[in-house]
Amino acid sequence: MMLDVQNLETWYGPIAAMKGVNLSVAEGRIVAVLGANGAGKTTLLNTLAGVIDPFKGKALFQGAEVQGLDADEVARRGLVLVPEGRHVYPFLSVRDNLMMGAYARKDRDAVARDIARVQEWFPRLKERDSQHAGLLSGGEQQMVAIARAYLSAPKLLMLDEPSLGLSPMLTTEIFGIIRRIRDETGTAVLVVEQNAAVALAHGDDGYIMELGRIVAADSCAALTRKEDIREAYLGGGGGYGLSGTAQRWKRRKTWR
Repeated sequence: MMLDVQNLETWYGPIAAMKGVNLSVAEGRIVAVLGANGAGKTTLLNTLAGVIDPFKGKALFQGAEVQGLDADEVARRGLVLVPEGRHVYPFLSVRDNLMMGAYARKDRDAVARDIARVQEWFPRLKERDSQHAGLLSGGEQQMVAIARAYLSAPKLLMLDEPSLGLSPMLTTEIFGIIRRIRDETGTAVLVVEQNAAVALAHGDDGYIMELGRIVAADSCAALTRKEDIREAYLGGGGGYGLSGTAQRWKRRKTWR
């Protein structure tokens, strides 16, 4: 198992933002964590990335504990975060933004090959190679953020809301490239996302978070077939017409 999270708990002052989370990511898998705002998804990634120290629990990455390590050490071990909001360097060129991802690498020839590879995945970045990243569209900045993270040679790539602010067409394109990264390089992916439909369509395994807890876990295909999850996260499910019978906010959710 590449990543094994055991009973991880994180607090903000007196508030428990994440409570006893258990989660795993196998090699070469795309794992989606779904949930509404405030569910604890971003806290999970920030805790794994070393941005926040956990209150208790363990996070084993390739068999070694990483919880509580500094963020730079976590990244050097290959656990790399693409944060929500992209956070590109607006006054640096696209090329310089990518090189910031490779800052700690010594294998210059491999870096050059990886730049060529991300430009193949994201042709628009090659077209805008010398342009300031702050002048790019939101979708193009997301491409820069993902490409920059890949330039750090991740073993497991963590993405926080990659569809945020993007059109449905661009969201599908971004997730298609995420799958391509996995397929072509074997890089495992842990993505947290509110857009459940696209995440489940492109992921292998899925988790549902509510109020800081994991309340459901299964393959993405199996989660998509569950009626309660379809109704709550995908806008589907049967028996919820205008008659008003069995509205989802009155029904007991079977995954809890």
